[in-house]
Formats: sequence, C-alpha cells, structure tokens
Amino acid sequence: MELKNLRLSILLLLSTISLGTLGYYLVEDMPLFDSLYMTLITISTVGFAEIKPLTMAGRIITIFIIITGTATLAYTVGNILRMFIEGEISKSFGRRKVEKHISRLKDHYIICGYGRIGGLICRELLNHNIDFVVIENMPQCIDQLEREKLHYIPMDATYEEALFRAGIENARGIVTAVQSDADNVFITLSARGIRPDIYILSRASDEKAEEKLKRAGATKVITPYLIGGRRMAQVLIRPTVVDFVDIALMDNHLGLVMEEAHVRDNSPIAGKNLIDSNLRKDFGVIIVAIRKSTGDMIFNPTSQEKLESGDIVVVLGKKEDVIRMNKIL
Repeated sequence: MELKNLRLSILLLLSTISLGTLGYYLVEDMPLFDSLYMTLITISTVGFAEIKPLTMAGRIITIFIIITGTATLAYTVGNILRMFIEGEISKSFGRRKVEKHISRLKDHYIICGYGRIGGLICRELLNHNIDFVVIENMPQCIDQLEREKLHYIPMDATYEEALFRAGIENARGIVTAVQSDADNVFITLSARGIRPDIYILSRASDEKAEEKLKRAGATKVITPYLIGGRRMAQVLIRPTVVDFVDIALMDNHLGLVMEEAHVRDNSPIAGKNLIDSNLRKDFGVIIVAIRKSTGDMIFNPTSQEKLESGDIVVVLGKKEDVIRMNKIL
C-alpha cells in the first residue's frame, strides 16, 4: 500500500513538472530548459527571480504550479521519509523483540551455521517443537532466516559474544555446523570453555577433523559425507534393513517412530523390571534398547531387565502410543 502511494505521488509530481514546463514553453515562449528551470524553482519555493516578466497567463500557470507542485512534492518526500523511518524503526524494534525472546530461552539448542546441514537440523527441531537459536553472519543465509522467521543472532559464531547472546549459559546443547573445520574446532573450544557441561554436536568434513573436534571437547562428531557413503552402500547390501530404519526413524505414512523415554525419579516404572512395567502391554511398543545411567547400552533387553532412575529406554511403536507413554512416564 505504501509503495503504491509513493508511485502515485511521484507520478503526480512528474505530471506537474511536465505541465508547468509545457505551459511556460507554449505561453511565455521560453526555451525548454528555462521552462523546466522556472517550474522547478517554483515547486521548490526557492524564491529565485523570474527569468523574465510573466504575462497574466504565465502568472496563472505559476499559481497552478505552486498549489499543485508544492503539495505533491511535500507528499512525495513525506512518503519516502515515512517508508524509510518506519522501516528502520520496525526493523530495530523487531530485532530487539527477538533478542529479548532469545534471552528468556532455557534448555534450547544453539545452531552455529545455517547452511545445508544447519538448515536441515533447524527444520527437524522445528517439526518437533524444540527451541533453538541460529548464529549466522552470511547475508544470503540471514535473508533466508528472516523469510522463515527463525530466531537468529547475526554474528560470527567464532566470537564468544555471539554464544553469550544466543544464551549458551541456559542452553541444552550446541551444534557446530559451519563449513570450516577450523571454525568448528574453535567454536567447540570456546563453548567447552564457557560451559564445561554442555552437550556439543560437531560436524566434520573428514576423519582427521573428527579427531581434532573430539580433542577440542566435542561430545559427538558427525561426518555427513562418511555417513552418506556408508548409507548408500547399505542400500545396496541390506536394502530391507535400510527400509526398516527409514520406517522407524523418518516418521512416514505408517506412523511408526523410534523414540527415547526417560525414566525419572517419580516415574511409575522406576525400580521395576520390563515385564512388570507393562510397557509393551499398555502401549504396544517394542523395547529396542536401554541406556543405563552409567552409559552402558543394553540391546534387546530381557523381560527381567530392571529399569532404574536415569535410564533411557529406546522404544519403537506408533507415534500416538509413544507420545501417550512419554506423558505418563
């Protein structure tokens, strides 16, 4: 709407200038440049002397230019200023609002880098309603973040200030997914120095970088190219197994999901074995594994395996049943 008004005001201003110039040219016999000059100094109310004495018809033209020209000029300038000022103010207030919201976040994730990997991570977190903040300083990526209305900090992720502004003190974890392995190592070192207990998931381009990131303090390192190559090979070697994993993890049309269930202190199944917990009976889920609080992983546990506070149960089942189970647990 504002752009339409601006176009209209500019059109009216140009029309007034054209009519004034044509009027002086035809009525007062002035050269075209002198006619344009007279029109412009009249519209701008500069107050320079007339090029030559005007006839009655010329004065009528001047009155018309003063009334219409100054009004359209003021309207055009006002539209331009309003668009500029309101746009800047709106942008400034919008940015402050976003940063204020970020400062209140707790148990969120910080995503460093919004490239192909970072973008995929953000979409998955968004689908699962998990709070996150992106740190990105590339203009094209910032434009994309603005279009998708995601929370972000427009800074270089290697700066500690960027991590603090993203709320690293209250964050659940941080993902380093920038393109440079050196930057990922630096971000990992900075994050581990600020929060020794924070979970750090890092991206590596090769196995050498993976080792460096682990030494820098990364909790988990993912090498996308290595994983992608292995997965393509598994599709050729064990296609049925890959299809099953896709069904379990990708939440497809069958509605099956593989999910984690945390056993809390006040959980009704804490202290019980699997058969007494009635997880399979009540929720129809398959117990795939149990990660003990000590870090040990028990695959395909027996019915007599005891569930303790702090354990994480990996289950496979229908999405609605898993959600219902997590609410109860």
